[in-house]
Amino acid sequence: MYIEKLNWRYATKKMDPSKPVPQDKVDRIVEAVRLAPTSSGLQPFELIVVTDPDVRAKICEAANGQAQITEGSHLLVFAAWDNYTPERINNMFDLVNDERGFTNEGWEAYRERLLGAYIPREANVNFEHTARQAYIAFGVALMAAAFEGVDSTPMEGFDADKLDEILDLRARGLRSVTILPLGYRDTEGDWLVNLKKVRRAPEDFVTTIG
Repeated sequence: MYIEKLNWRYATKKMDPSKPVPQDKVDRIVEAVRLAPTSSGLQPFELIVVTDPDVRAKICEAANGQAQITEGSHLLVFAAWDNYTPERINNMFDLVNDERGFTNEGWEAYRERLLGAYIPREANVNFEHTARQAYIAFGVALMAAAFEGVDSTPMEGFDADKLDEILDLRARGLRSVTILPLGYRDTEGDWLVNLKKVRRAPEDFVTTIG
């Protein structure tokens, strides 16, 4: 079933504006993103779900006119922390303690190690790390959408500075990393819809050691 869904999905080039994605499906995709694994469980990014047509039109302009942004019904924006701060790290460690109802000496020692390792680093080094964590969740979103039978298009081709300005992300200590329109394929207008999915053969892709 899972492999069938992966074979079904593709980077949809044209979406049908008359077919919005039901909210329950969007909610499950968003929840999958929230549950995605991240380094040390810090979740160093946020997810912005954009449905406002005017805002999506502005984002479309900042994304080289890629029409899926406005033809789809929802746009997911993955925005990573611009830096690690003591407050951000401590908030996540405190949340774990509160939710689990106890503190652990090893866990607290790990908190101190992360603070000692991350805080002195340059902001851009930390952003590169948070962005990689956002990409893990981005991949989860792609798979969750496919599982829900929802089309999507992974996108990096946008002006991040303009997108950050449109959504006022920098004021929140965030920087856009990647975006994912959600919708349903236009089977009559999408040139890619009926083309064979092509991937390298397993023997050219997988190396097994052991």
